[in-house]
Amino acid sequence: MERLLMIIIAIILPPVAVFLKEKLSKNFIINIVLCFLFWIPGVIHALWVLLK
Repeated sequence: MERLLMIIIAIILPPVAVFLKEKLSKNFIINIVLCFLFWIPGVIHALWVLLK
């Protein structure tokens, strides 16, 4: 159930999902940059971080 909730958060708010998983890390910064460029790369990166 928790994993499903994290995936839903990753689709809606990718940086929040990465932050909840890894706190302040390089992946969080990368995800914020990707979300500023386009939303879809941020979602893909967030799902990658959560599912690795």
